[in-house]
Order: sequence, then structure tokens, then C-alpha cells
Amino acid sequence: MPRLSLVDTTTASPQAKTLLNKVENALGVTPNMMRAMAVSSAVLDAYLSFSGSLSKGALSGAVREQIALVTAVENHCEYCYAAHHVLGERAGVSTEDLKTAGSAQASDPKVESALQFAKTVIETRGFVSDEALDAVRAAGHSDGEIGEIVANIALNIFTNYFNSVARTEIDFPAVALPSK
Repeated sequence: MPRLSLVDTTTASPQAKTLLNKVENALGVTPNMMRAMAVSSAVLDAYLSFSGSLSKGALSGAVREQIALVTAVENHCEYCYAAHHVLGERAGVSTEDLKTAGSAQASDPKVESALQFAKTVIETRGFVSDEALDAVRAAGHSDGEIGEIVANIALNIFTNYFNSVARTEIDFPAVALPSK
């Protein structure tokens, strides 16, 4: 059962309504996570701003979605794992890569190196070895892309933790988390 209330767009504050309308226009739906975040317009605005900024970076939407899947598995967030399967498909992630991304695997070696690095960052809480950093660089990632990998992890940890606290009801097709 959800532990945080969901904002109804018809009774939302003007700022929350504006933000939720942006979400609806972008996705065609207003996910429960966004409606729960809208209880505080500051929280929803922060999430949308951070996500929007990262969408302008060097990492493709598909890679960002695969990082989200790794993060969801590492944090056992069923809501995010389901949501990012849908969003990943929309971003062009193949069916096979959607199945393996949570385990930090991808058909493209450069993408897989980003996913492996993301998993290592999460597991070590950012205290990665020189070898891990050398490996992601050797796969062709610039320092800017490495920074974006870390930023995408941070964004997704936020949503994972938010949904865990809220116990947000999954409003995407459920996808079983892979075992770790």
C-alpha cells in the first residue's frame, strides 16, 4: 500500500499542476511517481530539472535508460525497473538489451562498459578503483561521459529511494527484477 499520497491534477497547486501537465504532455500519462513527487512541487521540479539537464548531455537516451535499469536492480526498485523498461523501449533499447541491462550487460561493448562502471560506482558508493576508471576510459568514454554516468546514477538513486519510501504503486507493466 502506498505510503505517500498522490496529487490529483484537478486539485493540485498551480505550480504542481503546471509540472504535472508538462509530464503528461511529454509522456502521454502522469505516472504515480510524478504524482507522489508533486506533493512537494520542489521535489518534482528538482527531479524534472535534473532529468532534463541530463537529457542534453553526451549519453544517449538509450544508455541513460540502461543505467537506470542497473540502478533499479542494485537498489531493488521494482517501480523503476518496470518504468525504465517502458521508457527504455521508447528510447530505442532492444528487447535483448532491456533483458540484460539490469545485470550490466549490453550488446554494444562501449555501452556495457558504461553499465559495468555504473554498477561498480553503486557497489563502491563512488570509491571506484583506478582500474575501473581506466577500463571505462579504455572503452572510449570521455571524462564528461563518466561524469554523466555518475550523474545518471545519482538521479536514479533518488527515484529508487523515493519510490521505496513511498511504496509507489507500479503503474507500468510489471517486470520481475533479476536476481543479483
